Amino acid sequence: MPDGSLTLYGYWRSSAAWRVRLALAAKGLAYDSVPIDLRHDVQSGADYLARNPQGLVPALDIGSAVLGQSLAIIEFLDETHPEPPLLPGDAIGRARVRAAALMVAADIHPLGNLRVQRYLKSPLGVEQAVVDDWTRHWVGLGLAALEHFAQRHAGEFMYGDRFSLADICLVPQLYNARRVMAPLDSYPLLLRAESAVQGLSFAAAAAPDMQTDALKA
Repeated sequence: MPDGSLTLYGYWRSSAAWRVRLALAAKGLAYDSVPIDLRHDVQSGADYLARNPQGLVPALDIGSAVLGQSLAIIEFLDETHPEPPLLPGDAIGRARVRAAALMVAADIHPLGNLRVQRYLKSPLGVEQAVVDDWTRHWVGLGLAALEHFAQRHAGEFMYGDRFSLADICLVPQLYNARRVMAPLDSYPLLLRAESAVQGLSFAAAAAPDMQTDALKA
């Protein structure tokens, strides 16, 4: 269990940080928020690297330790604050939900990550229009696979009728897809799950536009 107040280091538009905000909100956990401006490479500064040597957001300071990687943080929160659960009660269900989460966090999101896109543009010299096409391509492949997952397992949410880790990963990814103007009409079950999440009382506070650093962007 955390032995002090929680402090989340993140960036308002980071989908990984948004995942953790959703999990914290679902658990009803209060936390302090410290903005890390990715546009100005604050994540590469010595102060932040001392907390998270990988130089990525989010990082969650629990008092006795600083945790990195959004899925690891969320599973820690689920283990230490089990209500409401973010994973199903059965082993197969947990494996399926984790698989859907990893389809986003490991397969789609990294290819459109800010540091990847920056590397494509400089030093590789790829034009922005081509970078956008690259991102839409991988987003489309990944969302199509997620839609197939939803066809097998979705109810109101991505896995049955309960909010889960799969939904936590889905919602920020759809936000990112819209930012690059990826078409979403072919994914009705994903959009239904997104709408279900948006209807939850806690979800709005976790959204990018509600973060304090968004007001300064």
